[in-house]
Amino acid sequence: MEMKIRFLGAAQNVTGSRHLLEVDGIRLLVDCGLYQERQFQERNWAPFAVPPGSINAVFLTHAHLDHCGLLPKLVRDGFSGRIYCTEATAELASIILLDSARIQEEDAAYKHKRHEKQGKKGPHSDEPFYTVKDAEACFPYFEPVKYGQQINIGDSIVVTLCDAGHVLGSSMIKVDVNRNGEKRTVLFTGDLGRPGRPILPDPSIQEKADYIVIESTYGDREHCDTVDAKKQIADVINDTKKRGGNIVVPSFALERSQEILFYLKELLLDDAIPHLIIFLDSPMAAKITEIFRHHQELFDEETQEMLRIHHSPFDLPELKVTATSEESKAINHIKGTVVIISGSGMCTGGRIKHHLVNNISRKESTIMFVGYQAAGTLGRLIVEGAKKVRILGEEYKVRAKVVQINGISAHADRSDMLNWLKNFKSPPKQVFLVHGEAESAQSFGAFLRGKTGWQVSVPAYLDQVVLD
Repeated sequence: MEMKIRFLGAAQNVTGSRHLLEVDGIRLLVDCGLYQERQFQERNWAPFAVPPGSINAVFLTHAHLDHCGLLPKLVRDGFSGRIYCTEATAELASIILLDSARIQEEDAAYKHKRHEKQGKKGPHSDEPFYTVKDAEACFPYFEPVKYGQQINIGDSIVVTLCDAGHVLGSSMIKVDVNRNGEKRTVLFTGDLGRPGRPILPDPSIQEKADYIVIESTYGDREHCDTVDAKKQIADVINDTKKRGGNIVVPSFALERSQEILFYLKELLLDDAIPHLIIFLDSPMAAKITEIFRHHQELFDEETQEMLRIHHSPFDLPELKVTATSEESKAINHIKGTVVIISGSGMCTGGRIKHHLVNNISRKESTIMFVGYQAAGTLGRLIVEGAKKVRILGEEYKVRAKVVQINGISAHADRSDMLNWLKNFKSPPKQVFLVHGEAESAQSFGAFLRGKTGWQVSVPAYLDQVVLD
C-alpha cells in the first residue's frame, strides 16, 4: 500500500487550506481554500500542484473562504468528481462562493479603473480569480452527507465526516484505508472548535488515528473565557456610547456574525448595554443567519433552551439588516452611536472597508475585532497599531480606538487542542500541524512534543510525506 500526503496550502500560514492524500493512485483533496494574506495571494493564480482532473474527490471541512474559496477554479480547470460535505456546509458554501466571486469581479473592475487613471497596471489587476459563472458551475458537484455516514472511494478507502464544532456544519475528515490486511487511519481536523462555545456542540471526540493533521492557529496562546469576552464587548459598547462614536465590527459572515448577535441578545436581556440600533450590514451574513434558522438540529442544548424561552437568538428588536448598498451608505448619516457588523472579518474586502473609511479617523469611534487577523491583512495592520492605513486606494490616519477580543474565537487554543488530543487511546505515528503561522505552529509543536512525547512536525508549503 502506497500512501502519501502533500501540503498544498495552509502550511505555516492560516489561509489557503489544501491537503492532498494519495492512496495507490487515488487522489483525495481535503479543502480547496483561497489565500487571503497579501504575501501569498499569487498562489491563487498558480496552476494546481496536480491536474484537477486527476483528483478523484474533494472533502470539504467547512464553508469558510480559506477552506472552500478556490473550488470554482478547481472545477473550471478540470475537476469533475464529487465535493463531499454536510448539507449545511453545501448551503453555506454556495452563498460564500457567489459572494466571493461577485466581490472579486467588483474589485478587479475597481482596480482596473484606478490603475487606468494612475497610468499603471498591476499583475492580474484586470481579472478576478474566478467569476460568478465559475462559482455557479461548481455547485452541481456538491454531494451532501450526514455526520457518521460512510463514503466509499474505490475498494479500500472509507471516509467519514465527524462534527468539528467550529462553525455550522463543520467536519473532521476521517479516512480509513484497508488493503491486503493493512489498515491506516488519517484524520484531518479541519478547524477545530472550542468546547463550551454558544450555538454549536463541542468537537466530537476521536480516539484512534495513525496520522493526525490538525490546525495550530492559536497553538501559542490561551483564550480568555466567554464570560470575559462578553464583559469586554459590553465595556466597548458602553465606552463608545459615552464618546458618541460608532462601534464598527469587522466580522466573518459565517458563525462570527451569528455569535456576535447571540452575545448582544444576552447582553440586552441582562440590560448590560444600551438599546442601540444594530446594523448587520452584510447581505451574505443575513442569508447565512437564515440557514442557521433552518438547521437548528445542529445547535447545542444551551441554544435550544434559548429558542424555547426567548425564541431565536438572532431575533433582536434593535437589529436592522441592510440589503442594498444604498442602505449601507445611509448608515453614515445617522447621528449618535450605532453598532455596525460588517464583512469581511480581516478587512480584505466587502462593505467593512467603507465603514472603516468613515470611522477609522474618528477618535470617538471604536473598531472592535472579534476574530483572527492573518499576517498581511488590513485587519492585522490595524490591530498591530499602524498609525496610517491604505483603504480603497487612499491613506487614512488611525485615530479610532482599536480593540481585539479573542475570547469568542471559533478556534481551539493550545490547551483546548491538547485536551482534545488526550482522548486518543494510543499515540499516533505522526501529527502534522497546519493552518497556523510558522511561529505559532512551531511553538505548539514544541509544547505538544513536551506534553505527549509524540512525533510532531510542521510541514512547509508543497512538502510531501510518505505515510508507512
